[in-house]
Amino acid sequence: MASPTMSRPAPPGIQAGRSYPLGARPCAGGVNFSVYSRHATSAELLLYDRADAGAPARVIALQAPRHRTGHYWHAFVPGLSPGQIYAYRMDGPFEPAQGQRFDAEKVLLDPYGRAVAMPGAYRRGAACVAGRNDAWALKSVVADDASYDWEGDRPLHRSFAETVIYEAHVRGFTRHASSGVAPTRRGTYAGLIEKIPYLVDLGITAVELMPVFQFDAQDAPAGLVNYWGYSPVSFFAPHAAYASRCDPQGVLDEFRDMVKALHRAGLELILDVVYNHSTEGDERGPCLGLRGLDNRSYYLLDGAGRYANYSGCGNTLNADEPVVRRLIVDSLRYWVEVMHVDGFRFDLAAILSRDGQGRPQSRPPVLWDIATEPALAGTKLIAEAWDAAGLYEVGSFAGDEWKEWNGRFRDDVRSFVRGDPAMVPALADRLLGSPALYAVQRREPAQSINFVTSHDGFTLQDLVSYDVKHNAANREGNRDGCDDNRSWNCGREGPTGDPAVLALRDRQAKNLLAIVLLSLGTPMLLMGDEMRRSQLGNNNAYCQDTPLSWLDWSLLPGNADLHRFVRGLIRLRKLRESVRADHHLTLEELMARVHVQLHGVHVGWPDLAPWSHSLAVTASSLSGDLLMHFALNAWSQPLDFELPSLPAWATSGWRCVVDSAQPAPADLVEFDRALPVAGDTHPVQPRSVVVMFAGALAR
Repeated sequence: MASPTMSRPAPPGIQAGRSYPLGARPCAGGVNFSVYSRHATSAELLLYDRADAGAPARVIALQAPRHRTGHYWHAFVPGLSPGQIYAYRMDGPFEPAQGQRFDAEKVLLDPYGRAVAMPGAYRRGAACVAGRNDAWALKSVVADDASYDWEGDRPLHRSFAETVIYEAHVRGFTRHASSGVAPTRRGTYAGLIEKIPYLVDLGITAVELMPVFQFDAQDAPAGLVNYWGYSPVSFFAPHAAYASRCDPQGVLDEFRDMVKALHRAGLELILDVVYNHSTEGDERGPCLGLRGLDNRSYYLLDGAGRYANYSGCGNTLNADEPVVRRLIVDSLRYWVEVMHVDGFRFDLAAILSRDGQGRPQSRPPVLWDIATEPALAGTKLIAEAWDAAGLYEVGSFAGDEWKEWNGRFRDDVRSFVRGDPAMVPALADRLLGSPALYAVQRREPAQSINFVTSHDGFTLQDLVSYDVKHNAANREGNRDGCDDNRSWNCGREGPTGDPAVLALRDRQAKNLLAIVLLSLGTPMLLMGDEMRRSQLGNNNAYCQDTPLSWLDWSLLPGNADLHRFVRGLIRLRKLRESVRADHHLTLEELMARVHVQLHGVHVGWPDLAPWSHSLAVTASSLSGDLLMHFALNAWSQPLDFELPSLPAWATSGWRCVVDSAQPAPADLVEFDRALPVAGDTHPVQPRSVVVMFAGALAR
């Protein structure tokens, strides 16, 4: 059905404009607009006075051939400036079986829009049904992204070998009143700035933020909100609700203030990005942007025009389509060049390896486009190397520059610490950088992003407090969320006052943290794990914008022991020469240089039998003047581990720096203050981890 305004000529003064650059770009005398639609038959540019306006103030018909070059619709509008609210309407065939879903009544976002205006009465449902939706629709805003004063700031380009990642949620990090942040700044980019000293003191080097691209918070079950943000409506605009400022330009500036402040403190910023799907969902979802602009070009469809759902969110972007590839690379380039972001973690990145029919490719074009883009050289690229349809590429993800979330590390370490049988061989591989996965590819030791908790699943406290998930608050009958958690409640489900259970949970948490932070690879911690944040057993809190998900900073004083333990582990990690940036060895080369030895309770005799629950590892620093011995006992009884003999230069003798069975502060002691270990053996208590260092006293 055609819009009644589609045949109107462009108002006087409107110029043809240019097809490049895409989006709305302010320039001398006005704004140039350009948008891609291969299959549209006509297009309108809509200009609004307010975000909640029931009708556009001006409608500019983009008529071919004057306003169309190839598949790009464009116009130059004199007299416009940053702050102008705009959108598009596109007409064309509505033929779902052929993949076409044009609706000339729907207001559409610009895929390249730098800012998004949300009306106070925004209604997602209005874009799901027939009829005009101007007053309730998201709209784009012209923004000036070149006027910010960076004061010489640049991305830091720290090596992965030096990196310790802290995964956080912008809103959840400071939304709780206990954060101490002023009410107007809680849950914002500005609020995060106030907590930078805490992050520096903890010792992390990079903050990985859950999605900050503008997303639809209404993409959630009725009565709940989409809190996590894996529901993008834009790939360029920062999420406006995370800013303490209300004006679109202020949102951009506040985000950049945060980046600049992080960099000044020596911290990198990594963004969790979603290029595998959009918030428009399946055929029942709203028409907000890509669907109405050119559904057939942007989405992966089957032969009957139905949406492929490799994302588990109703649709899948067609990353094999050239225009989508361009959109992804242009978006990444924008966040690096204009917003100074240091890196990206790609949600369900395995989807990007699928071709136009959904088949995995050995050399996916978009992944190589990203890895070889000169503007992204030195940018951190991290893949979640699986998707929601069973494609699992951990250890085999395409491209030379990608690091990987190591899901096998998470699963195997959880299983070993829980006490599962037959886990010692897998644990040995994970401690040493997962050579079975990465050494054959000649990857560096930091290839593996090591973690045991992330936003998706139990927090660390819940991992040691619950046997099963408790997701009733999500209103999905506890059917959502993963059932394979490899967790253990240590004898009592959920909160308890039992001292024995609490002591065991404390030990298990420290075991997991020690393995994550001292294994070869790049460690990642989850927000609040260092102060025992709990979600009460909810392992899929994507729709919980409540204190259940927020970081309660009042936990910190009562959990100072664990916080101290995490800080100490990070310092120990930095003491090891293998995490420094002054080498470029592959994992295989590093393993040969540091003289790794595996043991069981007897030196030189690792017990890899299915019933074994113990392992020890000895390795040296690259310079050869420091030795580390790691002994792990996941059995229910104490074990005496033989200690490797020391060379003459190791005049300090073995010194126990970590013992997770000891109460704080004896659980972690600085190397220079640790007492020598007497004898040729050392007891390792049930379900505990011991770490020893040895070196020259003059070190």
